[in-house]
Amino acid sequence: MKISKTFGKTFALAALLSATAIAGAEAHVTFLDREATQETTILATLQVPHGCDGKATTEVRVKLPEGFVFAKPQPKAGWELEVIKGDYQKTYDNHGDKVKTGAVEIRWKNGNLSDDFYDTFVIQGKVSGVEAGTSLAFPVTQMCGDTVEAWDQVAKDGGDAHGMKTPAPLLKVVAGEDHGHDHDDMAGMNMSGMPGMGAAAPTDETVKAGDLEVSGGFAKAMLPGQPVGGGFFTVKNNGQTDDRLLSVTSPAAGEVQIHEMVTKDNVMRMRQLKDGIAIAAGQTVKLEPGNLHLMFQKVKTPFKQGDSVAVTLTFEKAGKVDLVLQVLSAQGK
Repeated sequence: MKISKTFGKTFALAALLSATAIAGAEAHVTFLDREATQETTILATLQVPHGCDGKATTEVRVKLPEGFVFAKPQPKAGWELEVIKGDYQKTYDNHGDKVKTGAVEIRWKNGNLSDDFYDTFVIQGKVSGVEAGTSLAFPVTQMCGDTVEAWDQVAKDGGDAHGMKTPAPLLKVVAGEDHGHDHDDMAGMNMSGMPGMGAAAPTDETVKAGDLEVSGGFAKAMLPGQPVGGGFFTVKNNGQTDDRLLSVTSPAAGEVQIHEMVTKDNVMRMRQLKDGIAIAAGQTVKLEPGNLHLMFQKVKTPFKQGDSVAVTLTFEKAGKVDLVLQVLSAQGK
């Protein structure tokens, strides 16, 4: 059978255009899993496949749509976090609590994702009060220094987003099979790497090193597949000389960072304390949820309730201190 040159050229052109279209679609900022079941808590994984015209990505901002509630971002090594809180348009039920406010925008800031690499940004949240068949749009602003890419185009009335130059990432909501069953096992959890509110029940172990007493150590259980975890303890300086917690290591993680979380004017900010934490003479410093804490990065096996996590604390004057953190529930109890 003979194929004309014209047909061959047309076929080749069509194949090229198809391949280009596919490549272009995958070049957009999208979700790894683009469907979410009604009334479930999910890990929405945002994919950032490239920088801005060859420049490295330094900030990613995500606006959260109504119906994606109780959101908590997963921290990333080398990035600072900001969570902007605001009012929901309606009230949502969180295990009996009526909730009217929560995270409305999440920002990963001051990072450095080269254009040569791909990375993901993860948000835990619940899809609630949304009809099946609805697509939730998450407008994303990708910043590369002074260059800005806005992935915020949304088709009207649920129309087709294909052909848009900068479409917003979408999650399509699908019907659940059994609404009588509790699909929301994660909703009440605090991300281990994102210490939340509520009192915890630390262990009774006290370790002494020089003038320092370290006690009340615990970690939080992690979600399956979660690469970051949180750790907490109390340090009391009984001496006359200031000391400083310089660094922390653990065989359970590739890296352990010291972080601070501060909330002001409805904005929660989390950043790494590269200079450590000062332990002033006669003072007690408490690492606790919502404040100072350890951040376990590249965790080899997610922490499970009942397990223990060994850490080595290095102080400027007291030296190295070995401590065991007991893993409590994700709520820290």
